[in-house]
Amino acid sequence: MNNLKTIWSDSPDTTAYPRPQMVRDSYQPLDGAWDYKIEKGDLSLVPSKDGIYDGKIVVPFSPESMLSGVNRTLAPDEVLTYRTFFPRLENKTALLHFGAVDYACKVYVNGSFVTSHTGGYTPFECEIDQFLIADKNELVVCVTDPSDSAPISRGKQALRHGGIWYTPTSGIWQSVWIEYLPKSYIKHVEIAPDFDSKTVKITAITNTGSKNFEVLADGKRFVSSNGSVTLDCSDKKPWTPEDPSLYPFEVVHGEDKTGCYYALRKFSVGRRKDGRFCFMLNDKPYFMTGLLDQGYWSDGLYTAPSDEALVYDIELAKKCGFNTLRKHIKVEPLRWYYHCDRLGMIVWQDFVNGGGKYNPFAILLLPNIGIHVKDDNYAFYARKDETGRKLYYEEMKEIVTLLRNSPCVALWTPFNEGWGQFDSLKTCEYLRSLDDTRLIDHASGWSDQGGEYRSIHKYFVSFKMPGREKRPVILTEFGGYSMKIEDHAFSDKIFGYAIFKDGDKLNAALEKLWTKELLPAKEKGLCASIYTQLSDVQSEVNGLVTYDRRVVKVDIPMMKALNERLCKEYSE
Repeated sequence: MNNLKTIWSDSPDTTAYPRPQMVRDSYQPLDGAWDYKIEKGDLSLVPSKDGIYDGKIVVPFSPESMLSGVNRTLAPDEVLTYRTFFPRLENKTALLHFGAVDYACKVYVNGSFVTSHTGGYTPFECEIDQFLIADKNELVVCVTDPSDSAPISRGKQALRHGGIWYTPTSGIWQSVWIEYLPKSYIKHVEIAPDFDSKTVKITAITNTGSKNFEVLADGKRFVSSNGSVTLDCSDKKPWTPEDPSLYPFEVVHGEDKTGCYYALRKFSVGRRKDGRFCFMLNDKPYFMTGLLDQGYWSDGLYTAPSDEALVYDIELAKKCGFNTLRKHIKVEPLRWYYHCDRLGMIVWQDFVNGGGKYNPFAILLLPNIGIHVKDDNYAFYARKDETGRKLYYEEMKEIVTLLRNSPCVALWTPFNEGWGQFDSLKTCEYLRSLDDTRLIDHASGWSDQGGEYRSIHKYFVSFKMPGREKRPVILTEFGGYSMKIEDHAFSDKIFGYAIFKDGDKLNAALEKLWTKELLPAKEKGLCASIYTQLSDVQSEVNGLVTYDRRVVKVDIPMMKALNERLCKEYSE
């Protein structure tokens, strides 16, 4: 059993407001100790009324995690039932929110079925005021999770974890809360900054379809016209990691009011002075030097033990001179993106891999010997399940909607290393129809289908820029240098791409990697690089910091100096 504690383990705190882009005064958090039980069955099982439960689980930590107090894996043939009680605070529309529940769930209030949801990475909400009573109200949530036994989006979760596969995260793993709202309220706010015109368009979607709302910004009041308001931002500073300027505003619809913010920024591809490709930030060449960030915690698994823990990872990356984090095959709570927005960290967002059991040897070997298999070959990529492919697109739309307003998100990655990959060029067309303001890496790693960028993963051997490449080149995974720190490792079994016994040798190897490979590649046109990785994750010990976040393995001033050299040309 894992017993690695972070510095936040003894006082976990998930009470920070869950949606920084839609802040309201009416907020009733439901995180904390709930009743739970685990039994054989599926979601056709109606919650029993006998009141017999196995014990207490701390929400929003999954039962597999230490901080949940359960430390038990939910099997695919089992149902996890949660129960809690809450008072009714106001005689208004009660909107119940779930940040994320993995994977399928049903929600009951006072014994009545309210709603169901599938998909473990996106939020959902439901009105529950019609089910409430004046005094104590009962909330029951029933969950099943097949993990990697079904062709669903699951990321790195595996029932038999080890190597690059990790302990599953089942059930509620993001915050649960209630808001009390007027009959007509704001469901969603869309924020569309336009760097070229120096404007931002704000659209409010209400539950009643009303387009009447106002925007309060810079001490002024703007009334909507045809459901939107456009603000002049000509006097606003652009957002950059070095100067992450955010601008607050409020949207008011009748008796409902929500606080939001925006930033003015633009991500694109351009040319350097020497004619080579480069990524651009606000129409200026900008080298994105980043870290792979899987978002796992030794005590909470998918769920950070506190808001301060989220901030720690981002600030550590910035101290080391990195300006980008690639959020790898996971979607974080919105507070993480908020901290990237305000602290100044560019985000590359992966969508979550799924599909069936594929042959990793074939998918790895064939591209590296020059044989490229088209990804409309669903059998080769273990994507024969049509329902799974359809669900992937539905989840993609939900994730884009969720993160559209986050200024930090610069690039989408639909597929990684051939896992569950299918129709990637068509997928990019669909993704661009949802969001045409961000970059898209169609296939990170081995299964290049001729997308906009040449996206390369390079481990074990030296990286050199490919010759005659007519597309921008991005090094989207590399390094993976490993060092186990005794008393801070998940297990005796370790995984990494190069093993070092002490910090001096690790730091010397990193310095050589930057000076002998990255810097020459940048001179030849490399547009971005993503080092593996920010933190250790279970058996993987190739992080800059240990899994429990207690020991930083690298020389921070050295890393900062190396990254400053990497970005120097672009900052002058």
